[in-house]
Parts: sequence; C-alpha cells; structure tokens
Amino acid sequence: MNAADSIKRASLNKTVDYLLADPEHNVAKMLDLVDKVAPKNLFPSQRTAFRKAIETKNNWYQLIMRVLEMNPDVCNDLVKTFLVDANFMAWPKQEASRKKYECNIPWAVLMDPTSACNLHCTGCWAAEYGHKDNLTYEELDSIIEQGKELGTYIYIYTGGEPLVRKADLIKLCEKHSDCIFLSFTNGTLIDEEFCQQMERVKNFIPAISVEGFEEATDARRGSGTYGKVQNAMRLLKEHGLPFGVSCCYTSQNASSIASEEFIDWLVDQGVLFAWIFTYMPIGHDAPTDLMASAEQREHLYHFVRESRQSKPIFLLDFWNDGEFVGGCIAGGRRYLHINAAGDVEPCVFAHYSNANIRESTLLEALQSPIFMAYYQNQPFNDNLLRPCPILDNTGALAKMVNETGAHSTNLEHTEDAGDLCAKCASAAADWAPVAQRLWENPDDPQYPYRQNIRQGMADSDMDKFARQGRPGRV
Repeated sequence: MNAADSIKRASLNKTVDYLLADPEHNVAKMLDLVDKVAPKNLFPSQRTAFRKAIETKNNWYQLIMRVLEMNPDVCNDLVKTFLVDANFMAWPKQEASRKKYECNIPWAVLMDPTSACNLHCTGCWAAEYGHKDNLTYEELDSIIEQGKELGTYIYIYTGGEPLVRKADLIKLCEKHSDCIFLSFTNGTLIDEEFCQQMERVKNFIPAISVEGFEEATDARRGSGTYGKVQNAMRLLKEHGLPFGVSCCYTSQNASSIASEEFIDWLVDQGVLFAWIFTYMPIGHDAPTDLMASAEQREHLYHFVRESRQSKPIFLLDFWNDGEFVGGCIAGGRRYLHINAAGDVEPCVFAHYSNANIRESTLLEALQSPIFMAYYQNQPFNDNLLRPCPILDNTGALAKMVNETGAHSTNLEHTEDAGDLCAKCASAAADWAPVAQRLWENPDDPQYPYRQNIRQGMADSDMDKFARQGRPGRV
C-alpha cells in the first residue's frame, strides 16, 4: 500500500471510530467525511439512499442503528473492514485491474471448502457434488491472496456445508483480517464455541438457509432443521453477532417467504439481511415443479420493493433486482464460483468451466473463454428484469458454453447446457411479458432511472463495438 492509500485508509478508519463513538448523532457527519475522501463515482446512489435514510430516520435508518448496536467488540473492526478495506479501498484497485487486464474482476469470490454436507435438501444443486471433494487450506489461502492482488476483499463460502471446515475457515479469517468472509450455511453446526470464535476474529458473517417457517423448512431440509436454525439464531443474537439468511424461493414456499409475517419474524430473530434466490433446476434429475411461476415471481418483485420501504432489514432479490446492478453479476462481473474440485465457474448456477484453480491462476480463469463470453455479452437483455442467461434468456448460456468449449463441472452427473436451458425455457417464456409490462410501467418509481439505463446501455454498446470490433450481446 502506497503512502497516499495509507493516509486515505487511516482517515476512513478514523471516520468509523468517530461514528461508533456516538452513532445516533455522528452518522450524518460521518457521511460528510466519507464524501470528502471517497471518489464521487463510488456507490453514489447507495450513499444518497443512506443520507436520505438518516435525514428521515426511516426503516433504513433503523437498520443502520441495528448494525451499529451489535457487540461493540465486533462492530468496530467489522464495519472498518467491510466499509474501508473491502469497499472504499478495494473498489479503485478492482477498477484498475479491469482496465489493465480487460476482463471482469469480481467484487466477491464464492468458493466451496468442501462438497460434504450433513443435510440432503430437496432440489439442492450442491447435492449433485457428492461428498468427496475439498479445497485444501493452502488452496483457499492462495485464492484469497490472488484475489487481493486484483482488489477483491470479500469471500463467500458455499458448499456442501462450509462449517464442516470450521477450523480452516477461522484460520483464514485470522490470516486475512483485512477481508470479509460470509458463509451460506444450514446453521445446524453453529454452537456456543463457534460464536466465541466469531467474536474473536470479527470478520465472519453467516447467512443461514431458511425456507420460511417450520413446515416449509423441515419439508425441504429434513425434520428438526427448523429448530436447529432457531437455536443458531438465538446464539448469534445473544452474542450480538451479525448474521443474515438465505432463502430459496420455490413454488411451494412462495407465500411463506414473501409474507410480512416471515420478514417480521426474521427481524425479531436478529437477522440483518435476507438474500432471496429463485429456485433453479440445476443438476441431474432436479425437479422442475419447484420453479416459481411468473405470478409468484411478480408477487416477490412487488413484495420486496414494498418491504424495503417499511422493514429494518436489507432484502435482496437476486433475479428481480437485476436493474439495480446492471443485469447479470456472474462471470466475474461482480462474483464467480470455485467448486470443491477447483473448477472456476461463472456462477453457482452455471456449472461449466474452461479452467481449474489447481492448474490456472485466478486471473487466467477470469480471462478464460467462458468468462470472456460473459464479459462480452453482459447484460444479456436490455430489460434488466430479465438478467439471467439461464432462467430469463433461453439458450444464452448454452450458446456461450458451446462456443467456448466449456465442460460440465457437475461432480456426480454431467449436464448438457442445452438441457439445462431447456428446463427453464417455459419459465423464461412466461416471465418475459410480465417483465416487459413491469419494465415499461411509467407509474413505477424506477421508470425514470430505466430511461437512463437504456441510454447508458446504448452508449456502452457503442463503446464496446468500437473497442472490440465485434457484434453486441447474444
């Protein structure tokens, strides 16, 4: 880190210290200081939203206060690491890497420490991976070191059940104290001892998988799972530790997940964020009847937007929120996935690869044919409510896989990309007219921004045309 960066980092850390000394009174002043030291193009809309929340003391303000009321021994270091190291300092480094290497550079890297899991959930794509593969501690450490060189300071564990590897995950938190580590977990292995370890390292955040209330959760994850999840949440809340949930939105639990009762329950449990994923029929013999209907997906679209105006919890709908992140974020644009066998995949739902981390560097994987296909074709649709090359744009993934020679990385049963896309074709066709109606609705608060997005994408396509000398999107 050069002298200028060291000064900037110290200034930002001092700002956080000032905030945490008296959050309720200092948070507005903190934003003023951030505006002085951070680039104007670094998360401008998010900073505007936070300022508005503070001025009006709305539900977002309540969420900020909930975060700042965490265990003080954890909060100070965690907020510094997340805001300063993993975002304000990391973003310019990522941008420089994108320009230098002319490829996507991820904000976060997802990786599977193990394919092993103590549950076997219905329709889980990870179940296809079996229980035999692991990334060693040294391999995980190397991925993080390589990522930091490119500007990536956020690492998210998937699986399998990552907490099968508790000791190694904590060891990585200790070594890379300038990084933030999140983990998707079924929550059943979170106990008192692990909470104490989280308090000590201060940079590990679990996202516990829930399917709604007891009936829905136990139906998909096994009898008694809901009770273990509740116990894990109780322990985390008692320790004042940050945690969220991951919800797979299916045809069977749609009414439960997208309900005010469920969101209120999450807030009462101490949950700070909820990541909602639409079910994808990934893997051999994955059931297609769990896919949400177009009607259910539209209900989620409206429900999440309405809840964001009233609930003190951060809700993220990974498909319907495509317009807020410029479409598909996979292929290294904002994240990538490395499975337990080392295959570097563009997405946790796109199990195809040209590179293995045991044979290639992380940068080489980002420059591999399938990743460059994502880079050249994103966004996959001018309507950002149809972001996905699998679920929303029939055949887009298969075309990229076929043209780049990427191979299936499913560890148990290979799956042809064309077959995967075919399973989603009906859902894509049903959603297309709904997405168009929503996108073109002049009464939607987002409509003015969508006009700007259209123009921005048109300008971007012209730039891409000139730079690459090739046709635009798939």
